[in-house]
Amino acid sequence: MRFLLSPEQRQFAATLHELLGGADTAAAARAWAAGEHERGLKLWRALADVGVFALLVGEEHGGLGAGPVDLVVACEALGYHAVPGPVAESAAVAPALLTGDRLTALAEGDLVATVVAPPEVPLALDADVAGVVLDLTGAELAAEPGPVRSIDPPRRLFRVTAAAGRAGGPAFDRGVLAVAAQLLGAGQWLLDTSVAYAKQRKQYGRAIGEYQAIKHLLADVATRLELARPLLHGAAVAGDTFTRDVSAAKVMAGEAANLAARTALQVHGAIGYTAEHDLGLRLTKVRALAGAWGTGSFHRARVLR
Repeated sequence: MRFLLSPEQRQFAATLHELLGGADTAAAARAWAAGEHERGLKLWRALADVGVFALLVGEEHGGLGAGPVDLVVACEALGYHAVPGPVAESAAVAPALLTGDRLTALAEGDLVATVVAPPEVPLALDADVAGVVLDLTGAELAAEPGPVRSIDPPRRLFRVTAAAGRAGGPAFDRGVLAVAAQLLGAGQWLLDTSVAYAKQRKQYGRAIGEYQAIKHLLADVATRLELARPLLHGAAVAGDTFTRDVSAAKVMAGEAANLAARTALQVHGAIGYTAEHDLGLRLTKVRALAGAWGTGSFHRARVLR
């Protein structure tokens, strides 16, 4: 067995990076945080055109009938570029809950879906732009007006009416897998950006990346990300059969991304604290995603059981 992405999956990842690299996702995320969704929805439709939201939808509903590994490839790229919106909810969870024409609309990018799964996912992400708010039973819920304050401004959270579905089951694990992939992608962006900055930022006549202390910090991040990646892909290969693997991947991806965030802030120094620098978008994103679809404590307990 070859534990490598297929040529088609690598090409899919390259297509997404090319699309998102030229789309100014940072500007879309900042506008999304202000409640201005036009730019983000345009990006959402472009992602639908290349099949992101059709991956887990069956071919009979206009989807691609792909699998969790393809989902991980897509969500890692979306996490790398800090794409706003309910990515995990629409791409990973909703395909298991919707039926009929709504499933087709989801695959085509005409429907944005968001999902709650209390107690681990008590608030609906971007309910103000979603066409449907669901719990894990597939029941449709109503969202209260006005977002709840979020540590990550582009993640606009809303309270909903009582939900029946509880955390757990295949649909929940797909959400966990997607968030873990986003975390790994965000961590990789933080590492790549920090390495590039360390090469061009100079102190005492030398690039700071030439100093041993900086090299060690960045090497530690690279190691943690590379150790998390096979766990993530292993969980995707396991599919819906191993909750333990999905939880382990979430824990490791969260820890690696958190280390990448702390290190990036150290390497960048004061510029990393400014609102104008794109680093801030990933710092808050990582902090929010680390607790999304289950905290580290929740997933460690699942592994233990």
